[in-house]
Amino acid sequence: MIIGRTKELKLLNKVYSSQEAEFVVIYGRRRVGKTYLIREFFANKKCKLLHATGLQHGSQKKQLKKFTEAVSETFLDNIALEAPKNWEEAFNVLHKQLSKSQEKVVIFLDELPWMATRRSGLLEEIDYYWNRNWSKMHNVILVACGSSASWLIKKIINNKGGLHNRVTRSINLLPFNLAETDEFLKSRNIKLNQKHVLSLYMALGGIPYYLKYIERGLTAEQNIQHIFFTKEAPLQSEFNKLFESLFENADAYIELIKLIAKRKEGARRAELKVDARLSSGGGRLSRRLQDLKEAGFIEENIPWGRSTGEYYKLIDEFCLFYLQWVVSQKQKQFTQDYWLNQSQRPAYYAWSGYAFEAVCMKHVDHIIHALHIKASGKISAWRFISRKKIVEGAQVDLVIDRSDNAITLCEIKYTDQQYTIDKQYAKNLKNKIEVFKEKTGTKKQIFLAMICANGLKKTTYSDEQIDGGIVALDSLFYKMD
Repeated sequence: MIIGRTKELKLLNKVYSSQEAEFVVIYGRRRVGKTYLIREFFANKKCKLLHATGLQHGSQKKQLKKFTEAVSETFLDNIALEAPKNWEEAFNVLHKQLSKSQEKVVIFLDELPWMATRRSGLLEEIDYYWNRNWSKMHNVILVACGSSASWLIKKIINNKGGLHNRVTRSINLLPFNLAETDEFLKSRNIKLNQKHVLSLYMALGGIPYYLKYIERGLTAEQNIQHIFFTKEAPLQSEFNKLFESLFENADAYIELIKLIAKRKEGARRAELKVDARLSSGGGRLSRRLQDLKEAGFIEENIPWGRSTGEYYKLIDEFCLFYLQWVVSQKQKQFTQDYWLNQSQRPAYYAWSGYAFEAVCMKHVDHIIHALHIKASGKISAWRFISRKKIVEGAQVDLVIDRSDNAITLCEIKYTDQQYTIDKQYAKNLKNKIEVFKEKTGTKKQIFLAMICANGLKKTTYSDEQIDGGIVALDSLFYKMD
């Protein structure tokens, strides 16, 4: 059973029903379920599925051997074939089999970036066979898949050579949202309330492979303890594997992601340029930031109303959790209630605030729906950093530019209980609105909304300040069409 993926399934059904050849590129973060989606979808269709998977760090000889085995398994009942010397020979063997087939054939090149070793000529052969033959064969569906989003976007989707504009469909497969995560857990007979699901989501994100480690009958705290803080914790070494699977120079990307993680409010480009100690000007920094952004680890923000001043925030829940709680504890011996104790500390509430903000930014559509507004302009964060001590700075977690000549400013708060606006915070909110109006120069109507994990306590201050609506946790679990 495929959980969620409604838009992706509609697109794949169009691909399958097409009377023309289709060239599909699917990319997304490691462990997000790309292979599962393609394999399970086409397994239930009337077609032949050639599933060839690239080997990480595999030589060209090994890649060719595995590819040939996949061809034999799909078309020749596993008859042993002579190993081809290069991709030209390998694709010639494949093309001969395709030419004989009358039914729909799916050529699924899984982890293509690993398969296309340096100077292998694989992309040139894909270019040649697609343009010369396969694009004219109505029964062929070519699917290129990989975790390295930047590689697939640059080498395939935005190819400047023979593959330029040849991709007919592309899928950026995102992690599950909260509703899909809840559905996934229930499909495994794991019934947790929304608060526990959110706690797990803030540690694991909506990554199906990670969610499989959640055990029935355990609380969120017990599951996190088991997954991260035991002797044989299954995800304790996942962080390095994650980056090594995506980037050749993984250490440089890990260094950069750690620098961004240190600045919870966001790291400015100038700060990263100094701290990352990168050579060759800003070129390498720009490329690595772009790679991390395309892979879904970070988000680039330009404050609302401005065209410059970009800053970067870590938004991947797993990375946020790992860098805060796991990386410095890997050599320690953990007690059975280690995470339960940690979750009572002030540091936990500081981290959970940033983690919940990252979750909310992935559920902006849910927030807009809950506030009964329509957004037509830019949706982003906003901040003003004062250079003078006598002038107070301000930051807004989420700015929603509306189509009815208004702006909704959203404050995001994570607490175990209902959030309470006291006198000091009410003063802070009033200052934020005044600074926002002054520094942006907007003449639009300003509304203030609160996004609180456990709702907002009704007080005199909340009645005075909050006129844009309140979003609680159940709205983030709403199943969108």
